[in-house]
Amino acid sequence: MRHAASPNTGADIFRGLGVGRPAPYAYEPFGDADPATKGQRSHSLDQTTGQAKNRPNPTRVQGQQPRRRLVLGMATVGRREILTESVRRIAWQTRLPDLLLLAISKESDIDRVALADLPFPITVLIGSRDLSAQRNRMLRHLQPADILLCLDDDFLMAPDYLANTLALFERHPEVVVATGTVIGDGSVVRGCERAQAVALLGDAGALDLPDRLRDVRSGHGCNMAIRARPVLKYGLAFDEALPLRSWLEDVDFSRQLAPFGRLVQSDHLCGVHLGIRTGRMPGLKFGYSEIANPIHLMRKGTLSARRALQLVARNLAANLVSSVRSRKRADSRARLRGNMLALGDILRGRIDPGWARSV
Repeated sequence: MRHAASPNTGADIFRGLGVGRPAPYAYEPFGDADPATKGQRSHSLDQTTGQAKNRPNPTRVQGQQPRRRLVLGMATVGRREILTESVRRIAWQTRLPDLLLLAISKESDIDRVALADLPFPITVLIGSRDLSAQRNRMLRHLQPADILLCLDDDFLMAPDYLANTLALFERHPEVVVATGTVIGDGSVVRGCERAQAVALLGDAGALDLPDRLRDVRSGHGCNMAIRARPVLKYGLAFDEALPLRSWLEDVDFSRQLAPFGRLVQSDHLCGVHLGIRTGRMPGLKFGYSEIANPIHLMRKGTLSARRALQLVARNLAANLVSSVRSRKRADSRARLRGNMLALGDILRGRIDPGWARSV
């Protein structure tokens, strides 16, 4: 059911384009004492039985330097087989993660038996299916010295990806976000088969790529490594106002971290995004988010008015053309209808990203 219109007018919404002071972030503290974590379930997999068990928080001897953990985080919704294949492939890494956090929405999202024999600890976090909420649950399990690598459940890493990620953050203490080089992206070319991805990674491994860092404006959500210390110190969070797939959550979170260090892309972090189009968000809802989310971030101050309008115009044009020419016409037309609903809400002065749930 749609919400009633607010007293704001469409002109009021667009008056905010590049004008006025952005609203401050509503940062929330993290930790076990956070009331927001009450009622959420956190389980660890017993690597022998595959059953859930409680895992106590590690303690540290007074005066001892905290150990830097490399924590890998994957969020998933309704893609059990895809998740299983991707998680099992992590065992091929030359440097294994100290902990894998799996954020799911229900028990059927995961095959505990298939993941029970892996050579690294796994903690399962069960709660809301929205991507931003899933990643915030991961943040609450971090320690200040940790590095968190957020991956999509269909992202395949080169075998040295984790080792190179940890080395990057150790060599460059000024880096707060690092994203890799995607050498194949199925989300752009209508999907990429796993066999193709493995071949691409093999070819990339044969190259002697330079250890080059480039400054970027944001990490890429399918592979984004985060230094935990500033996140925990300043209570940063993924924006849970962005529902379901939480499109642009990576841009928003990166811009929150930008005042505290460098955001970089590395040629030594190679991977392939399979771009499997199942699970989180149907076309109509995503079409609404394609318009509502950029406007929300523009008003919040983490996306410039120019960039927000570019994204809105690009999405409209792409869906309009694809709805006529593409083989995926049904999905493109659904996205276009979602675009139109969002534009109508802007003109009525009541745009809200959360309404993507009800369209």
